[in-house]
Parts: sequence; C-alpha cells; structure tokens
Amino acid sequence: MAKASPKGQPPQRVRIIAGIWRGRYLQVPPYPSVRPTPARVRETVFNWLAGSIEGAECLDLFAGSGALGFEAASRGARQVTLVDRERGVVKCLRQETEKFSASQIEVVNARALSYIDCLRSPVDILFLDPPFARGTELLEKTCAQLAASRALKESSLVYVESPANWVARVPARWTPLKSKQAGQVGYHLFAARPYVSP
Repeated sequence: MAKASPKGQPPQRVRIIAGIWRGRYLQVPPYPSVRPTPARVRETVFNWLAGSIEGAECLDLFAGSGALGFEAASRGARQVTLVDRERGVVKCLRQETEKFSASQIEVVNARALSYIDCLRSPVDILFLDPPFARGTELLEKTCAQLAASRALKESSLVYVESPANWVARVPARWTPLKSKQAGQVGYHLFAARPYVSP
C-alpha cells in the first residue's frame, strides 16, 4: 500500500485547463505513487479527444490524482468513473468530487483488473496511466484484459501513458492514432475495437 507523503510537505495541486472548471485547482492525494499527468500533456491529449469528449462515458482505471477524469468532466463528459485501489487516494478523490459538486464523477475503490471483470457495458473513452514502478507489465496485462472484456465498443478510444521507452504491445484490433513523448513519459491514443470471436 502506498504511504502518504511526510507531514509538513505542501499539498500538490493541478489546474483544470478548460471547460466548466477552467482555472480551478484539484488537490493531489499526498502519496508518492500518485503522478499527475503534466498540464502540457493533458492539453495535447484533450486536443486529440476534442471531437469525442462531449457526452462521452469515460473510465480511468488508475485514477491517482484524478486529473484526467476531472478534465474530461470539465470538458463535457457525461459520466466519468475513477478507479483506484488505494483507500487514501479514493478518500481524497471523493472529497474533491464533493468540492466540485461533480455529480457526473463516480469514485470506486477497486483494483483495475478486478473492476474490468465487473463491467457490463462498454465505455467511450478509457484512460490508462498505471504506476511506472512495475514497468509495463501491469499496463500490458490491463490492455489484454480490456480487449477480452465488455469495456470496448467499435468506437472506443484508449489513452495510454507509459514510460517513454515502451514498445507498444497492444491487442491486435487496437489501432494507433497518436503518439508523443515528454521527457521520460510516452503518451498514446488508440482506437480500440472489441475482440471478435472466430
């Protein structure tokens, strides 16, 4: 389990870039494992998603700071589900949801792989930004499980944040759309069609 940052360390914040909460700040849960997506990366990603975010149902399986999910909600996503396994992180995210009066955001305390198994209907946009400490093993396992789940439909988009040196090993029916690098972080967008049994 992640440990909270030492007492006395100033709280970290991220700024919502655009939408109904433009300019407002989101408190980042004080855990070393939480790595907010940088503002310049978020700006690029949501430019990629500009024609798809309005009215979308979004799922963030490694929510962490919640920056991606709150940005999506601010820009008009109909429903955003934030999933994180750390209870302390979930508590912080729920507090921020209340502060923003964000009725379109649901926060779930669960492991990503377990949550995928519980899905009964597909979503429009998925955000995958797992902890880098485990390399790309967790990321690739999550992609494979998503491909075999009910999470995807023909128009689903998947955003992936990874170590910069990641060689994208994704399911066969996932088509790369965009890819960039910022320092040690790579970020990618895929059109992720569901698996079709033979």
